[in-house]
Amino acid sequence: MQFVAALLPVVIYIFVVYKIDNFALISVRNLLLQVLYGMVTALVCFGLFQLTGEMLADEHSDYVNPVLEELVKGLPLLYLASRKKIVFFIDSVICGAAVGGGFSILENIFYLLFGHEMGLGTVLFRGLEVALVHMGCSAIVAAGLMLAVRIIERSRSRLGIKKSDIGMSVFLLMVAPVLHVFHNAFHFMPLVQFIFVFGTLGGLLMWTYYYDVNMIHRWLDKGLDKQFALLDSIKSGQLDKTQTGIFLESIKKKFPPEDFFDIICYVQLHVELSIAAKSRVMVRESGLAKDFPLTEENKELILSQYEEYKILEKRLGKLARMTIAPIVKYYPADYKALEALRAECRKTNITTNDTSVSRPSVKQFLPKP
Repeated sequence: MQFVAALLPVVIYIFVVYKIDNFALISVRNLLLQVLYGMVTALVCFGLFQLTGEMLADEHSDYVNPVLEELVKGLPLLYLASRKKIVFFIDSVICGAAVGGGFSILENIFYLLFGHEMGLGTVLFRGLEVALVHMGCSAIVAAGLMLAVRIIERSRSRLGIKKSDIGMSVFLLMVAPVLHVFHNAFHFMPLVQFIFVFGTLGGLLMWTYYYDVNMIHRWLDKGLDKQFALLDSIKSGQLDKTQTGIFLESIKKKFPPEDFFDIICYVQLHVELSIAAKSRVMVRESGLAKDFPLTEENKELILSQYEEYKILEKRLGKLARMTIAPIVKYYPADYKALEALRAECRKTNITTNDTSVSRPSVKQFLPKP
């Protein structure tokens, strides 16, 4: 019964954070996989503590062990962030909480196996507090890593980087181990300590949430406005109506007419897929995905557009792809949104070999004699 009580708080926490995923970005399978990763990190830390225990005094371990735990728990989260599996705040909360929850499950079991006898109430309360610390700190670390990946992607694309984003990322990556050290090294009345931990971690997560909401709105609103304008200029053959179109006009003479037409088609497909993916994200965020499902025609069209997009990507030479890289770059959020859209479209038994999509006339973009 005590083992069940030790696991119950973690199960409750993971269930709660999973239910707040309006974007439907994390499947149950992936969630359980993150829990397994967390359990593996607990085993790694257990082995490390066996080594460091002989070198550190007990009073020093309260400062070193929490830092080691956050570093080890951060490894699977770093992998997820670098693979663009964590691109929104909700991703970081769910994945971070799952990894921290898996860690807490095994830690609670170790404590029961090798610790002192505890009553059922003590087991429940300790499981609640420890699970909160591990899951909250891991979620904060995941959010910091998510921001760090965004910053790196913008730097690679030579886009502006806000100092506030860098400061936020550094702060989140540092504050999690500091809070964990504070929890382990300074002991108060159990109830007071729990209230302090709950309030601090909850406040940090809410602050991170509102910070990320602002970034998501900038990504959706400003990005969609520019992309709609570009798509309209491509379809009307008036590229000089947008800055991106002016850039495309400026490179027209550098490529043969056929290659330039492929470039225009490639850019148009990129914009159309990006708009479709962002629009679907907004539908999920509003909780209307089930009320407004994609039709089979929509799914076929999107999958055929993506297939044609990849064909053109292979057909374009390296020079052409490098030239237009600034305007067809998929950032982590774009990549995740497009992957979620494709996954939704693949939930159909209908297949098609028709990859024909309405394209602008090549005559619109041929160099004038």
